[in-house]
Amino acid sequence: MAKIATLFQRSAAEAVGTFFLVFIGAGSVIAAQIAGGGGAGLLIAAFGNGIALALAVTLSINISGGHINPAVSLVMAALRKISPRDALVYIIAQLVGGIIGGLSLVLLYPSAAAGIVSYGAPVLAQGVGALTGIGVEAVLTFILVFTILCILVDRRGPKITGFAPGLAVFIDVLAGGALTGAAMNPARAMGPMIATGFFSNWYVYWIGPIVGAIVAALIYKYAIAER
Repeated sequence: MAKIATLFQRSAAEAVGTFFLVFIGAGSVIAAQIAGGGGAGLLIAAFGNGIALALAVTLSINISGGHINPAVSLVMAALRKISPRDALVYIIAQLVGGIIGGLSLVLLYPSAAAGIVSYGAPVLAQGVGALTGIGVEAVLTFILVFTILCILVDRRGPKITGFAPGLAVFIDVLAGGALTGAAMNPARAMGPMIATGFFSNWYVYWIGPIVGAIVAALIYKYAIAER
């Protein structure tokens, strides 16, 4: 019988997975800017963030459960899939991984292009207020977390590791990236923000994802989960 990973091992997997998500996801936004941006920029960002999450979840799911998102860890604690203590450690690890990812972008990417897109940190589009931003992030995160619960958590779901949440992020970025940056993840948002000191509407990227994740968990628990 395989040994259960220690909390340190699980949190390390969460940190590395979140680093992958931030470096590749935010890095794809910078790369799109360097390549000329335009209409293809959103598609590049969608692919980058979706594939990054798919990879991060796949590499960590057998160790930590592949949360890679503070909102997901909070939901898993609420559903009693992990303990509150473990959820707190996971969230700290995710934030650390995100910050390291953000700092790596600051060190490695040319500032002239990266600064234009705030090193991949999500921002609200012109004309999008904080309340609308919270609503958009909540809906996008609902789609992501509901996908995770129905496919990766539910025993009846097909075990396709990171593909499903990666696909959810891909379509979410296409739908909402132009409005809020489609973070769906406080660690994905805060990593580049902390690394650059750019905190525009930072609370949107905590409130929206947490609200969306809670709604997804409630619907899953009371309407979908096995009795």
